[in-house]
Amino acid sequence: MAKEQIQVLNALDVAKTQWYHFTAIIVAGMGFFTDAYDLFCVSLVTKLLGRIYYHVEGAEKPGSLPPNVSAAVNGVAFVGTLSGQLFFGWLGDKLGRKKVYGITLMLMVICSIGSGLSFGHTPKSVITTLCFFRFWLGFGIGGDYPLSATIMSEYSNKKTRGAFIAAVFAMQGFGILGGGLFAIIISAAFKANFDSPSYEVDPLRSTVPQADYIWRIIVMVGAIPAALTYYSRTKMPETARYTALVAKNTAQAAADMSKVLQVDIQAEPVKEEQSKVKPYGLFSKEFLRRHGIHLLGTASTWFLLDIAFYSQNLFQKDIFTAVGWIPPAKTMNAIEEVYKIARAQTLIALCSTVPGYWFTVALIDRIGRYTIQLMGFFFMTVFMFALAIPYDHWTKKDNRIGFVAMYSLTFFFANFGPNATTFVVPAEIFPARFRSTCHGISSAAGKLGAIVGAFGFLYLAQDKDKSKTDAGYPPGIGVKNALILLGCVNVAGFFCTLMVPEAKGKSLEEMSGENEEEEEVARQDVEKSHANNNSTVTHI
Repeated sequence: MAKEQIQVLNALDVAKTQWYHFTAIIVAGMGFFTDAYDLFCVSLVTKLLGRIYYHVEGAEKPGSLPPNVSAAVNGVAFVGTLSGQLFFGWLGDKLGRKKVYGITLMLMVICSIGSGLSFGHTPKSVITTLCFFRFWLGFGIGGDYPLSATIMSEYSNKKTRGAFIAAVFAMQGFGILGGGLFAIIISAAFKANFDSPSYEVDPLRSTVPQADYIWRIIVMVGAIPAALTYYSRTKMPETARYTALVAKNTAQAAADMSKVLQVDIQAEPVKEEQSKVKPYGLFSKEFLRRHGIHLLGTASTWFLLDIAFYSQNLFQKDIFTAVGWIPPAKTMNAIEEVYKIARAQTLIALCSTVPGYWFTVALIDRIGRYTIQLMGFFFMTVFMFALAIPYDHWTKKDNRIGFVAMYSLTFFFANFGPNATTFVVPAEIFPARFRSTCHGISSAAGKLGAIVGAFGFLYLAQDKDKSKTDAGYPPGIGVKNALILLGCVNVAGFFCTLMVPEAKGKSLEEMSGENEEEEEVARQDVEKSHANNNSTVTHI
């Protein structure tokens, strides 16, 4: 590796933590705040959409989204996210992190507003346009994953890199919390002004016309935090590692980092002739030999984690109903139901989701990514089996508080565990020219797991007795067997973690093997030079 490159990258590795690092966390983190808000806020309003657009005259229960419509509203954003992760991950390595970073945020702003302005008043027109905008919203969110992780890892010093990347991802917890709190405020305000009887008293009047504004406002507000950080994103310089290692402009990398880190880094443009040895590509045998097992490890662990993580929403409604956080739907009006669902989601976020993320931030550079991920999968397995095997015991009224505690602990160890580390590790262990792409591939595998978890298990978890299934669903294997299956998924995640290396305290170039790669290129250049000299001597 050229001496000038080493100087720039070493300066980054040993730079003291300063205000600029925290600014980068906030700018990148607000993207993740928005991601989580946009992805999870729809779960707050799906019941309301069912009441407004799928009311059935004379039905005993309020209207609800048919299974195929519910799957489309929830799933289309996941499909968009998966596509965006692959596309923007690749583009981030081709064009640079900075050039693409603003595009993803602007896409999220436009599509958040578009989702809330879903046109028409018929169920078909509203749901179709909502799904259209949520796909493209997901596409922008998908781009935020590889770009934010890569930018943060390339800006950080090696001592606190894990905590900085994890802190960006931890903003998801605040996004979920923010969505719940905002929904509580809006629904409380509307309830005070437009009160109405419960569904069982008057089915038609229980959903006031103004309720249609509630879901639109909740969905559109996601645009505000993203828009607030757009200007800051456009002003961030390209990362020094991309500029030095991929764009091969060491002088520019040194100048950029001198400004932001407030240290003097001198580097002249590299004078020597660039090596004729072509670096290996993503689809080469050399990449497979060096990083194939690592990519398999990061992709498989994220895939398995998201199956379990997104499946946990299956029994959320059982828990909320069991402890009385959400009374039966027919005993509430439409606005009251939004309020109760938002309150329940906020309590779970406050008690287990947010603390789990920040435990990871505090400890990841002390005990390491590998240990946290193994521990997380282990405890998720323990608590999932503890919920599943005595499932009938937990459903009895006296034991319901224990059920909630177990459920919260499963969520806590997902976030103080693989849900955070699967995001951190792919941003650290691959070469700079593939870093964003490999993170995109790993996170896309995760979203594929989310789709399997959210929809495959939605059908699987249905009761074996046809008369007890949710409206429109075929019989499944039951919640108990679905939970046992999820426990087995966590066991598989534990063993797949063994393929992932530990990056704690090591530089990115050390982890990715770029130091060795440059040394190998230099050695080949020297050998070529000797061969040419010998050939000249022989000729004379």
